[in-house]
This record gives sequence, C-alpha cells and structure tokens, in this order.
Amino acid sequence: MKKENITSSITQTKKLAEKIAKQIIKKGPEGQAFVIGLKGDLGGGKTTFVQGFAKGLGVKEKILSPTFVIYRKSQIPNPNGQSNPKSQIPKFKYFYHFDFYRTAKPEEILSLGFKEIISDSRNIVAIEWADKIKKIMPKNTLWLNFEFINESTRKITFRKITL
Repeated sequence: MKKENITSSITQTKKLAEKIAKQIIKKGPEGQAFVIGLKGDLGGGKTTFVQGFAKGLGVKEKILSPTFVIYRKSQIPNPNGQSNPKSQIPKFKYFYHFDFYRTAKPEEILSLGFKEIISDSRNIVAIEWADKIKKIMPKNTLWLNFEFINESTRKITFRKITL
C-alpha cells in the first residue's frame, strides 16, 4: 500500500479500499480492533471508500453513511465461507462503520460503547470524521486523509502512527 494514492473515479476508490480490506483480513486480528480514521472534506470520498472496504471484507449489506444513526454494525463472514470450530486462527467478526459528522463533543460517543468496540480485537472499525474525536482515537489508528484534486479525482494519503 502506497502512502499516497490518486484515484480518478468512484470505482478506483472502491477498488483501492477493497484491496486494503483484503490485506487486513489476511493479516488477522492483533491486540485490539483494527481502526481506520477517515478525514477530509464533505463529499471527499470517505463513504465511497468505506463501501469498497466493506466489500473487500465480504460484507453483503448495502453500506450507507450512518450520519443520523451514528454507526452501523455488520458481520464479517468467514473468508472461506465455512465455519471451522477446530480452527485456532483468529478471525475478525464485526465491521463497525461510524460517522461523527454531527458529533459536537468526543465524549458523546462513549455512551455508545465506543471504548469496548475499539478494544475488541475481533472488530474492524472505520470512522468517518474521525478528526472530530482525535483525542479518544486509539494510538495505532490507520489515518486516511481525502483531498479533492478535481470533480472526480482524489488524493488519499495513509498514515499509521504507533506510539
């Protein structure tokens, strides 16, 4: 994955996101949830990215921005389509899609069980407008910044900080 990616269509943005999701699934869970913080202007491609990302995870539900409901939770299917109870390989179980566009204070989301969600290593969490809650985001968040270049072209910059 490059640190800076240029996409010139919705399809390219979704394909990039799908590729990243497949890499994360292949790697498997670690100590806490895998968290992606998306930031950028309104209409910058964040929800489009999350749609492609969810497809890469195998999520079947239609992905809509949860602006008014704050978050949506989807089950991540077993990658090979079968359940193997004997398998000791840890797997991701849930995909959470948060949208904090309407959030005024970071503390508002704590009552939603946010800390528990980001602490569970079986979860993958994508957060639109994550910069609004920066002070309570996990330190190892994968940050994605979306910039307009023109009507259809976006620059998507990745940054992961582990402290």
